[in-house]
Amino acid sequence: MTDSQYATHAELFDLSGKRGLVTGGTKGIGMMIARGLLQAGASVVISSRSPDGCARARDQLSEFGDVVAVPADLSRHEECERLAQLVTAGSGNLDILVNNAGAMWDEPLETFPVAAWDTVIDLNLKSPFWLVQALLPALRTAGTADDPARIINIGSIAAIHIPARPNYSYSSSKAALHQLTRVLAKELGPQHITVNAVAPGPFPSTMMADTLEELGEAIAASAPLGRIGRDDDMAGVAVFLASRAGAYLTGAVVPVDGGIATTA
Repeated sequence: MTDSQYATHAELFDLSGKRGLVTGGTKGIGMMIARGLLQAGASVVISSRSPDGCARARDQLSEFGDVVAVPADLSRHEECERLAQLVTAGSGNLDILVNNAGAMWDEPLETFPVAAWDTVIDLNLKSPFWLVQALLPALRTAGTADDPARIINIGSIAAIHIPARPNYSYSSSKAALHQLTRVLAKELGPQHITVNAVAPGPFPSTMMADTLEELGEAIAASAPLGRIGRDDDMAGVAVFLASRAGAYLTGAVVPVDGGIATTA
């Protein structure tokens, strides 16, 4: 910060010296976010279940900054705790937690199975809560009144409007995550931690591949901005929420969808 009360443009979005964790950071939206944080100056730990995927993503992201990849199955409570211990070993603090790891199950109502609830709820809803629990001391250590620690939960516009495909547990889990974001924001604000959610619309990712192949042109046409999301669209909102520019925002759900959900 400069001697005046105003940050420069560069200071508003600078993450130099910050440490972040991006779950599901080896592909899709998670990798977009990890790249954005790295380019803004943060050091970043990425995680996913696949050791090979972690290695590939680390190699791809290393050109942008200091990145470490840790394989972990975050649908399991003990794995969330293990990842938290590894991330905080040596420093004891964490500035940015991005809960992005997620699962989707697309199947008609008549055949929608029990497993489609357990698998999706465990990863999309329980895992972010478990990670907040495990990393709370590190986030408290990092946060100050002027520069809070940040939790960014990745929700979905499927929790804001009714999706076209039958993904009942996914939509429900993301709606619950949006509400959990608000609940945690109220509790953790006085502890110098902001909690916000991003609700992505259609972005190129493994999870969205089948939907975009079948309905991509129609989805793009339905957006007031007339296109699907790009890497920089997601990187930009993550950097905003993690930086000085977003320090006074908490409890918000930010739709990044070209206007699809908010103008339907």
